[in-house]
Amino acid sequence: MRILVATTGVLPAAPVAEFCERLIGDDRKVTVMTVVRVPRSFLEALDDDARRSFLDDSPDESAAAEEKAARYLEERGHRAVDPICASLAASGIESDVRFVEGDDPAEAIIATAENVSAELVIMGATRRLFTEEAWRSVSARVMVNSHLPVLLVPGNRLEDTHEMPILKL
Repeated sequence: MRILVATTGVLPAAPVAEFCERLIGDDRKVTVMTVVRVPRSFLEALDDDARRSFLDDSPDESAAAEEKAARYLEERGHRAVDPICASLAASGIESDVRFVEGDDPAEAIIATAENVSAELVIMGATRRLFTEEAWRSVSARVMVNSHLPVLLVPGNRLEDTHEMPILKL
């Protein structure tokens, strides 16, 4: 079974690896992806020592901006997918990693699932499922707009509080 795991970094790695191990069969490979919104204008302004004209858009500057955006995408992407990939590797499962730039995570997940011919999407559920607000979530939009089965794994979330999580060592 071809599985796409879509994560923002809150999906608990061990349970996801366990589900994948039970579901993949002989194909020991899973695609793991995250969607990152790249703040291009912010990145361009970070090291803009001299103010430039809006009309001055030389190819060197465009290439540098694209390179900076690609580095941002990769850095943020690794933060989100590395725990899942490590857990999959510990179970003997290879990861095909995809970092997708986009403003609409649900549409990016659906498109990536189609591109990799996924048969199942595994995602996190960080909201209670039976509330009106939950049906506007990315997970719910993927369930509604995709023809694929979606397995929701409860993420590490706080129960209706605004407190910082406490790490137990």
